[in-house]
Amino acid sequence: MTESACHVLLTDHGLIRASGEDATSFLHNLLTNDIKHLNEGEARHAGLCTPKGRLIATFLVWREGNDYLLMLSAEILPGILKKLSMYVLRSKVKLTDASQERRLVGVLGGALGPAEPMRTSPWGGGSAIRLDPHRLVLALPADAPLPAELPPAAELSAWHLAEIRAGMPRIVAATQEAFVPQMVNYELPAVGGVSFQKGCYPGQEIVARSQYLGKVKRRMYRARFDSPVAPGMEIFTPEAGEQHCGAIVLAAPSPEGGHEALLVVQSSGAEAGEIHVGSPNGPRAALLPLPYSLD
Repeated sequence: MTESACHVLLTDHGLIRASGEDATSFLHNLLTNDIKHLNEGEARHAGLCTPKGRLIATFLVWREGNDYLLMLSAEILPGILKKLSMYVLRSKVKLTDASQERRLVGVLGGALGPAEPMRTSPWGGGSAIRLDPHRLVLALPADAPLPAELPPAAELSAWHLAEIRAGMPRIVAATQEAFVPQMVNYELPAVGGVSFQKGCYPGQEIVARSQYLGKVKRRMYRARFDSPVAPGMEIFTPEAGEQHCGAIVLAAPSPEGGHEALLVVQSSGAEAGEIHVGSPNGPRAALLPLPYSLD
């Protein structure tokens, strides 16, 4: 990760805008997190699941006036917009692809925008969303020039590495329907993507059962590989034999050499310390610390 402050054009992210008098209840009834109590000036992570509780999208959600903006991986946006639109029926809500309205910029380091994590503020005709002390997202008018106060530009991989080092999952096309929320640590307070106090949503029964009936058997870990890896690549451990027991969530090259990744694997396999990618004898993972506890 670039140690000095930099900015990254988030060209692999897109935006969905939800507007209309039923937008709040519409999103609240579909997403894994509480949208009814998402106030102006706040941001939240949330997911969209299949009826079987498998994530097909993860979002960063914030409000602009009465509208909601949902940031997600651009490659899955058309399908997710179509999926969400199927639920509209008679609801007074309008869903649009807002990706052309805004330029999404990730800022690493620096002191722009709100200081408190998961807070937003108006900025440059758009919004600034503080994710954590190191990461900030700017959603700026697409036709406006980039602000002069931005730090120097960096490659997209710098942002991906920052996501990984923050332990923050993001669903991409290769990982749709691969994980229930708990597998990617989505319900942990440090990630904050699931509310267990809200009402039903697609897959809610499975997600709740995973939470309350026994320990979660698979978790997301951070790891280093000597060779390149990519989202969706299968994970193997000796105890699972020829059967894969997880997958790569996100991956990025590391300035220190090799690649860093977030991966999902059986917790018992992680504790044993022998994790391979691609095949039972594939490249071996060296586990690295996450910035939060899995307990």
